[in-house]
Amino acid sequence: MIYFLVLQFQETLESTGLIRVLQVFYQVEFRAFLAVLVSFGLVLAFGPRTIRWLVRQKVGDAPEFHNTDVNELMRSRAGTPTMGGILICGSIIATTLLLADLSGRYVHIAIAVVLSFGLIGMADDWLKLTTARRSPGSRDGLRPWEKLLFQVGLAALFSWVLFSQGTVESAELGSEAARVLNLPFQRTFVPVAPDSMLDQPRMETGVIVLGVGMFVLLGTLVIAGTSNAVNISDGMDGLAAGVMTIAAIAFMIVARLGAFRESAIMLSIPYVEGGGDLMVVAGAMAGACLGFLWFNSSPAKVFMGDTGSLALGGLLGYLAVAMRQEIMLILIGGIFFLEIGSVVVQVGWFKFTRIRTGTGRRLLRCSPIHHHFHLGGWSEQQVVTRFWLITIVLSMAAFALVKLR
Repeated sequence: MIYFLVLQFQETLESTGLIRVLQVFYQVEFRAFLAVLVSFGLVLAFGPRTIRWLVRQKVGDAPEFHNTDVNELMRSRAGTPTMGGILICGSIIATTLLLADLSGRYVHIAIAVVLSFGLIGMADDWLKLTTARRSPGSRDGLRPWEKLLFQVGLAALFSWVLFSQGTVESAELGSEAARVLNLPFQRTFVPVAPDSMLDQPRMETGVIVLGVGMFVLLGTLVIAGTSNAVNISDGMDGLAAGVMTIAAIAFMIVARLGAFRESAIMLSIPYVEGGGDLMVVAGAMAGACLGFLWFNSSPAKVFMGDTGSLALGGLLGYLAVAMRQEIMLILIGGIFFLEIGSVVVQVGWFKFTRIRTGTGRRLLRCSPIHHHFHLGGWSEQQVVTRFWLITIVLSMAAFALVKLR
């Protein structure tokens, strides 16, 4: 909105001399880092009153981990208000509307992802956490198949819109630039000399360009899968919010590299024309998560619930699909995929051994894997801090691999 106003009243601002101050809003990098600050400030400003409202509504957590030892370790969490994800979603949307260039379709889709996945989580949280206030027999949250159906359906819809948008936005290099399957160690463009950077670049012959079916299938798996992975990771004070802050900052850089012609060609990564303002979206997500950590750090005053985790995971997956960086997402968001993978392996091994031996066995003390380490003697703060550090290292590794092509 501010970008649009500066653009709209440029002549007036030039005549008054204010353009010297406000012309920084033309720079997407400035607006992206400002988005971090604005989003952080919004969460801090509205956090206390939101928490008080949730307490009055008795929207408190009653955790059940189906493990006696974990239940004992996490007993202090009972009664802490949840559904604090409305702070995160509200801050991301408000900051994006304020600072992003709203003429870009990629920004429109990002807002829709946050809103729709946040509403799924909000419905599930509200039904689950207010069941005691309603009549006996009332629904205790969305059914798993309902939640998954909504996630997959929305992810497929957004992936199809992204595929269509690639045709419109990437006219300069052809629609293929925003549809490639970006594999590790593979160049997207034929290398060119710096003085030839302005020439029309040629795509490498071995690059795979996805058709609509494969693009939508991959996008659906990434967006819905990441949404569920973040949801499963949200089990300790500050864990999901802290890891997501680091991942969001990393994707600010990803958007800056891939949405600008010169940097994309120089690094030989997919060029997504019109995706620059996804930097602002990623900045808003980073700031919202940082602000939420103010209240969610141990001991937490509020939890994000499905409202926040589903929306954040969906948005992170969307950013990866939009920028054609699904492989980088696997590295940057490695903790999230380790968490969901540990659940899949634990359940699969238990069922397999029960069929083979009649008695189910577990590979981990408890899943998701953060509880495995917690039961192994790590304190909650140690688990959270070490997972943050691992995310930083993985992010550095992801950016180092960009050059190995």
